[in-house]
Amino acid sequence: MENEKRKNVTPNIDEDLMMSIMEDGVKKEGLHIPPNPPKEPEHKKSVPREPNRIKKTNNVDYEEIFFNKPDTNARDGKTVYIRPDFHEKLSRIVQVIGEDKITIYAYLDNVLDYHFQEFGKQITTSFNNKYKPIL
Repeated sequence: MENEKRKNVTPNIDEDLMMSIMEDGVKKEGLHIPPNPPKEPEHKKSVPREPNRIKKTNNVDYEEIFFNKPDTNARDGKTVYIRPDFHEKLSRIVQVIGEDKITIYAYLDNVLDYHFQEFGKQITTSFNNKYKPIL
């Protein structure tokens, strides 16, 4: 009975948006989503997000920070698995903003480097508060 209900439910799909993506692809200026996105189903509870504490940067700063080549190569690192949807997003970011001049490895290396610089003190404090020596 429940399987029959699932088959009859169709997701809310913006056909015009999908057609425009198929016709033109995603432009360099990005994907423009209509101002009234479809409502989420009521069974999902939205969790209020904390306000961003990270200082805002402009586009020039973002590209200068995250789209430079690191000193190391991917083969010198380790394998890390990420969600397929994250991989797809990272690929698009590197292709479009990075103009295919930088690898996903290099972009992630820059993102992590920035993260550790930005939150290094907080990470160290939290680690030291939770780390209790055995002896």
